[in-house]
Amino acid sequence: MNAAALAPLDAADYRDIVRRALAEDLRDGDVTSAATVPGDQRGRGELRAKQACVLAGIEVAAEVFRQRDPEAVVSVRRRDGESCVAGEVIAAVEGLAVALLSAERTALNFLQRLSGIATGARRYVAAAAGRTTILDTRKTTPALRTLEKYAARAGGVTNHRFGLGDGLLIKDNHVRLAGSVAAAVARARAAGCDMPVEVEAQSLAEVDEALAAGADVVLIDNLSNEQTGEAIARCRGRARTEVSGGVTLERLPALAALGPTYVSVGALTHSAAAVDISFEMAPAS
Repeated sequence: MNAAALAPLDAADYRDIVRRALAEDLRDGDVTSAATVPGDQRGRGELRAKQACVLAGIEVAAEVFRQRDPEAVVSVRRRDGESCVAGEVIAAVEGLAVALLSAERTALNFLQRLSGIATGARRYVAAAAGRTTILDTRKTTPALRTLEKYAARAGGVTNHRFGLGDGLLIKDNHVRLAGSVAAAVARARAAGCDMPVEVEAQSLAEVDEALAAGADVVLIDNLSNEQTGEAIARCRGRARTEVSGGVTLERLPALAALGPTYVSVGALTHSAAAVDISFEMAPAS
């Protein structure tokens, strides 16, 4: 994704999250910094990428430093959605040294986690090579969904549902409670929700049931590549398709070649590896 095309987060989306994260780390103060660094000493630090990555969360990290020192100056050199090389300086921060020290870990936790999601997302998008649309899922860290889905967007992924009110997705438990796929779809239609109806299918028989019930989208879940290809063929011209379950970076090119409308990847958020980013400080000149 072009970083210029990435809509920024509203500060209101993360200000309180940052406040709570700092409170978690500073409930008893920063005894080491207080004992070793004069309260009026100024410091300058650099956030530096230790590995190639796609950046996400730089403004969240900046908010961490500013909450500890409202007069801290954060000079951002790389924006969210941009690629960074190992050794590159992402941003410089200058302010009260004790404040910056007390913000360091919290700022890095946000930046490393979100950049890890963005970096992984970019790899999945590249592996799809434009043959399908990569979606994220609701498998996010509780209370951090807004940030993590933003990071997925920074990597070029399309956001799926933010919450349960964002789409009708009939899954196995809904079907069991309704009695059948047809009954669940009929109830969804009768409820009058002006949304496409998506139905999860875990077998080719269930794909046929979803199509017979008039599903708008069929979620092909945890099928083999051969079965997935057959499911997509059955849906062609009748319903859009979403492939999910067991989607790895290595498997994705083969799945994308089958022609699904979407491929959703829970691993983008539930298993993202943090990016290695450091914060190195020195006395301000």
